[in-house]
Order: sequence, then C-alpha cells, then structure tokens
Amino acid sequence: MTEKKEKFGQRAGRFFKEVRMEMKKVIWPTKQQLLNNTLTVFVACLFIGAVIWIADAGLGLLFTAVFGK
Repeated sequence: MTEKKEKFGQRAGRFFKEVRMEMKKVIWPTKQQLLNNTLTVFVACLFIGAVIWIADAGLGLLFTAVFGK
C-alpha cells in the first residue's frame, strides 16, 4: 500500500475549508424572495390540507352510507 492515510485533523481541516468555499458559491435569497417562497409553501399546504380534509369527509360519508352506523 503506497498511499499515505491522512490524519483525522487534516481530513477535518480540508472538509471545513471545502465547506467554506462552497458556502461562498451559494446565492442567498433576498428578503422578498424568502417571503414569497414562504407564502407559496404556506398556501400550498393549506390547499393540500383542505383537499385531504374534503376527501376524508366525503369518504367518511360514503362509508357511513354503505355500511351504516
């Protein structure tokens, strides 16, 4: 085996250096973009929740009609 193993400290140091380099590449959203995206997710969650609630109520009624109380 001709490869030398790096010590843990060297590997950890290289890892954090690479993390810092990658974080510099990140394009962070503006406050307005963050607000828009948050509201979009919130509205989508409410919509999906309403669809599930309506489906549950409808299937509950169907179950009661078919099988009785």
